[in-house]
Amino acid sequence: MTFHFKESLIKEEVKDDLLSRGYSRRQMMRTAMMFAGGAAALSVSGEAALAADDDAAKGMVRIGLNECWAGPMEPGLKAGMATLAQSNRYSPNGENEALVKTISAIENVPADHIAVYPGSGGILSRAIVAYCSPTKGMVMADPSYNNVLRAAKFIKAPIGLVALTSDYRHDVKAMLAANPNAGFYYVVNPNNPTGTMTPMAEIEWLVDNKPAGAIVLIDEAYSHWTTDYPNNTATHLVRAGKEVIIARTFSKIFGMAGARCGYMMAHPDVIKRVALFEGDRPSVATAACANASLTAKALMDSRRNELIANRSLTEDFLKKRGLRVIGPSHGNMVMVDWKTKTAKEMGEIYKARGVQIAADRWPVWPTVGRISIGSKQEMQAFIAASSKILT
Repeated sequence: MTFHFKESLIKEEVKDDLLSRGYSRRQMMRTAMMFAGGAAALSVSGEAALAADDDAAKGMVRIGLNECWAGPMEPGLKAGMATLAQSNRYSPNGENEALVKTISAIENVPADHIAVYPGSGGILSRAIVAYCSPTKGMVMADPSYNNVLRAAKFIKAPIGLVALTSDYRHDVKAMLAANPNAGFYYVVNPNNPTGTMTPMAEIEWLVDNKPAGAIVLIDEAYSHWTTDYPNNTATHLVRAGKEVIIARTFSKIFGMAGARCGYMMAHPDVIKRVALFEGDRPSVATAACANASLTAKALMDSRRNELIANRSLTEDFLKKRGLRVIGPSHGNMVMVDWKTKTAKEMGEIYKARGVQIAADRWPVWPTVGRISIGSKQEMQAFIAASSKILT
């Protein structure tokens, strides 16, 4: 399929911004494709893009995409359904504004420091375009979440991939050394795929020592799963006016991966810069569901406790089989080193047993695969399949 673009489709302020950062007109048109349908998958989370291509997973034990085993929380589902019944109106009761207000109260961040999006994938790709260029690079850990990598490659920005430390933290000093003049530094905490945490003091060091004008994007997609939440998040850096973006999603503990809702927290100037590359807001039903879910603390605690039990069950089984489990994981996933077979081979073996796991995603670790933690029933099914596979 061929897409045709005219410069008139790009707002003047966006055009001026891109040209001032070294984009050629051809590169500018290529970038416009990211937000005009030509490369729509780049605005969708990597997991969602994989799910859309994986019809074969239907009917399988689906523990490959870091989805929550349960659907939207009951208060959220009730609020979303009620709003759906009124969705003949574009904004029946100011649902997106109400969501921003709730986020502001919970995170103790001013409302003008918050922007909501249909998922966090669009936040990441827009931030890449806002702070990177063909001459201004991005730096991230390897392995980590690859959505920003895909976006940076698409706009042909210089890319720095930095190995995790021996205990699987982001090596922030090595990240800065990899490109001292980058425009974008990406930290996922807890990290995906490893689930490991980088201490806040190290993230703060990167924020304080990065080049002026660059952004540190702290992706906290899995923060709600951690036992220390909210005391281990980076919202204080937003309140302090630092050059950071914090990205969150409702795809994980809130069970809304298919509903598409996320938000960013940053200084209003950063919000405005990212918003130059406009995106849709969540649907009103999704926003209402997210809003009601944010305050369901007892349900969050219950899901977190269930996750920890199911994760421990899975880790204990794998370790008893003599496999190396990378961690400790604080998210809804574990990474396992299959040792004698590649992750791709193991993915096919499990698929033949009716189990979908993540495989062949991280070239730097060819024998390491990721297992998402699902319900107890799903993890028992994984263990039953593994007992026949790992002989």
